[in-house]
Amino acid sequence: MSDSNNSDLMDLTFKSIIDALPCYLMIQDPQFHILFANHKLKSDFGDDIINVPCYSVLKGSRNQCTVCPVRETFKDKKVHISEETIYLSDGTIIEMIAYSAPLFDAVGNVKACIKLLVNVGTIKDVQRELVTLGQSIALLSHDIKNILEGLQGGSYVVEEGFKDKDTKLLGRGWDIVKKNITEITGITQNILYSAKERKPRIKISSPVDVARQTCQLFAEKASFMGIQLLSQFNPKVPKMKLDPTGISRMLGNLIWNALQACQKDTEKNNHVVYVRVDFYDNRHLMYVVQDDASGMDRKTRKNLFKEFFSSKGDSGTGLGLMVVERIVQSHQGKIEVLTKPGKGSLFRIIFKLDDKKLDLE
Repeated sequence: MSDSNNSDLMDLTFKSIIDALPCYLMIQDPQFHILFANHKLKSDFGDDIINVPCYSVLKGSRNQCTVCPVRETFKDKKVHISEETIYLSDGTIIEMIAYSAPLFDAVGNVKACIKLLVNVGTIKDVQRELVTLGQSIALLSHDIKNILEGLQGGSYVVEEGFKDKDTKLLGRGWDIVKKNITEITGITQNILYSAKERKPRIKISSPVDVARQTCQLFAEKASFMGIQLLSQFNPKVPKMKLDPTGISRMLGNLIWNALQACQKDTEKNNHVVYVRVDFYDNRHLMYVVQDDASGMDRKTRKNLFKEFFSSKGDSGTGLGLMVVERIVQSHQGKIEVLTKPGKGSLFRIIFKLDDKKLDLE
């Protein structure tokens, strides 16, 4: 094979390797114009990016970046690394690590720079998820231990009931098991929601049916705690696009918080938790969960939706309301919180209806 053929083969091989890289690679001149771009960069930003400034292509800006590794490389002829945020044409924001390295001419001057951009957004998301999961498990270890002990105790009572053919004992043991299964299910679901970004599974559903089914899940628990759980659902609220599992989790967390707040408030003998689904106005619906407990102080209200913040001491994980906020945001809704010390708290979740303006008069 001739030297010319070898050279062509080498050029083709290097081009194939560069185009196969799962990252952005470009060569820039001292004015930051892109002289060369690999296939991935062109496929995401277009074939017309050659001779266009890097900051215009990646940032949609007319101005040079404040922090630029390429600029530093042209100054000191060294490799530089920095973090950058770039914007795809569809509006997607990506966190990147940028590397720049010099390309020298025959006399040792920097003629151009190679810039490599690697997506670290996914890595950071995974890191955040692992940190959150680790913190969640550390906070919940005591609760999980108690629940597991409860399950063991309940199963023992069930076994004794079978041995003695005692249906009452069987029923008592099953109640203990069922209660602890409900507890660990709720905790697990909150961990999953908080530790991993969950995409809503949207389908046409009835907001009223979701609320009714969720209230039924808490009816026995509320009765056992000596708290009235009252519901008021407007049957005229139409079906809409929503994630029924997410909405049920959202309502479940709010109802459980309200029940615990009432149980904690020993100043009153009787407590009521209200759950309502109704129109907020002719374009929006609202879910309302209201209690008549002791309300929240200013500090609690301010930190309500912060990760791992809890006003319940050792009995609270701080995950419930954080999960509520995530679910509301995933549905492009908003949360209103009204509270007054000694009077109680009200959580109002507002979602936009799918239909056009409704005539409610």
